[in-house]
Order: sequence, then structure tokens, then C-alpha cells
Amino acid sequence: MGAARLEDLPHYTYEDYKLWDGEWELINGVAYAMAPAPVNKHQILNTKIARELDEKLDECPKCLAIIEADWKIADDLVLRPDASLICYEPDDYLTKAPEIIFEIISPSTAKNDETLKFDIYEQEGVKYYILVYPDTLFAKLYKLTDGKYIKVGDFDDESYTFDTKFCKIEFNFNNIFKRFRK
Repeated sequence: MGAARLEDLPHYTYEDYKLWDGEWELINGVAYAMAPAPVNKHQILNTKIARELDEKLDECPKCLAIIEADWKIADDLVLRPDASLICYEPDDYLTKAPEIIFEIISPSTAKNDETLKFDIYEQEGVKYYILVYPDTLFAKLYKLTDGKYIKVGDFDDESYTFDTKFCKIEFNFNNIFKRFRK
């Protein structure tokens, strides 16, 4: 008996996805179970990221910080970034590429976040992609340049200014990590 082939797996769509219990993502018709509820550190970091973004948006009425919203990219491709910044008014789910996406890395999601989602976000034109590593308290920041992600750098206590369609956001990475430093 050989290994399972991708073409032998069921091909799911958004209509299937809407009926499922639990937490899922749908990548090219393949269902990916999300990890059990994130540990507290993950949740705290995600809240701090969203708060840091949201506090900078008081002067920008077009952009929103959002946590764990479904982004329906295609009928067979639905992702749920940990935190993102969008510059449009969403419907029931996200329909356009966010300007900024943060993914908090856990052992069970690292491969998907660092490879599959990295490639999808790049192809879909997400301007900034940030991988947050809770165990080592740093983030890798990538910026889309000429259709490819270029690593801007590793951040732990520095600030970075995101330049979105409608506003500039000075994001202080120290504010999301300082609680966990000893």
C-alpha cells in the first residue's frame, strides 16, 4: 500500500467549511485542523498585537485591526490569520488581502505558517507578514517587494513603521514582548 496522494484526498469548498465543527483552515481544498485553543501566552501576545495596531488607528478611519477572522481567498482556500490589519469595511469574512498579517508560531503550526501560508500571503499581495515566536520573544518581519517577501529583520524591542494604503503605523515590538521578559 503506497502513500496517500493529494488527488485521492477529498476536495472541500467553502460550503463544506461553513458546516464543520471546531477550528479549521482550508488550503487548496484540503482541510487543516487548527491546534487546540492556543496557550495563554499565545492569546496574550495576540491581544497585545491587536491592541498595539488598534491604538495607532485612531486617526485612520479606513483601517481596522482584527483578530482571527476568516479570509476567504477562493472557494477552496480559507485562512484565519492570528491578527491582521485591513483597510476596508469587511462583510462576514475577509474578502481582500490584509495589509498586515501576524501569525504567532506554535510547534503545531510552524510548518504551515513558515511555508504554506508564507507562499499564499506572498501570492495574494499581503504587504507585511510577521512571524511571532513566543518562546524566544522575537518576530521576523517580511515586506512584499516586487511580488516577493524580503526579510526586513528580526525585532524584539525595536519599533517599525508600517506604511499602509491609508496610514503609517509605528509598531513597538517591545510592547508585545515586555510582559514576558525576566
